[in-house]
Amino acid sequence: MDIKYLSAREVNEKLDMKSCIGIMKDVFMAFADEKIENKLRSVLPIDHGKLLGIMPAVLPYRETAGAKLITVFHDNFKIGLPSHQGIVAVFSTEDGQLQGICDGSAITAIRTGAVSALATDFMANKDARTMCLIGGGVQADMHLKAITLVRDIDTVTIWCPTLAESTAFCEKHRAEYPAITFVPCENCADAVKDADIICTVTPSSTPVLMGEWVKEGAHINAVGACAAAAREIDSACVVKAKLVCDNYVSCKNEAGDYLFPLKEGLITEEHILADLARVVSGKAVIRTDVKDITMFESQGLACEDVACASWLVNQ
Repeated sequence: MDIKYLSAREVNEKLDMKSCIGIMKDVFMAFADEKIENKLRSVLPIDHGKLLGIMPAVLPYRETAGAKLITVFHDNFKIGLPSHQGIVAVFSTEDGQLQGICDGSAITAIRTGAVSALATDFMANKDARTMCLIGGGVQADMHLKAITLVRDIDTVTIWCPTLAESTAFCEKHRAEYPAITFVPCENCADAVKDADIICTVTPSSTPVLMGEWVKEGAHINAVGACAAAAREIDSACVVKAKLVCDNYVSCKNEAGDYLFPLKEGLITEEHILADLARVVSGKAVIRTDVKDITMFESQGLACEDVACASWLVNQ
């Protein structure tokens, strides 16, 4: 039996962002039709906040079953390694054969930006032009690549823990995006205040985005915090936003952005207006006014990884 293996380099070469957005749309359409089995990730602590995660899913529409096996070491940037490292393995649901194994870090990076772009396309105002990135790592790169495919962005503001990091991000991307004005910001509030689209892509466990900074009509992609005890968004921001999750079970078990204001009694469970499947399929319309503040809570789902790996090994 020949088993395909795609390295990070091969994943990055073959899985372009535009294609990935299309793959993610197919995933959430299948979710809306109840054609996907997706299990909540199992997380095993290693030590000092380091984690091992196992994420399984079955995709009958692709005749595929699979899982991502991944480690999360948030301090890896100090030694020049990614925070998320792992593999995605996919099997045929026809005969059970292992079809292939793909680098999980590369898939995670690309599909996370693609899902945010999908949510942005359905939830942000059509004339959104200014994007704020809070955080300057891999997901800032990916969200820049993804969001510019669904909106005509002309200005990007960015805030990182240091102005030097923000400036370095801008310098890295100016040549690739000559039509975009990049603005490094020393103060996060200044980066946020005029943004039509805000992406929080940090490893922070405490809020980096405050509701008082967010203007009417903005759309927020909350991406970085993926644990019940961590959040990037303060309660005031969640309260004033129309909230959509990627998956109800994941959000209610893992999303600190949602769970903190829920425990504080500031929102109820009904504050989650829909999951992304209902939005993408047209079963739920979230933005009904240009002044609405919308928010997409992204936890990351096994089915997203398995769909990408299946697509890759069948090319």
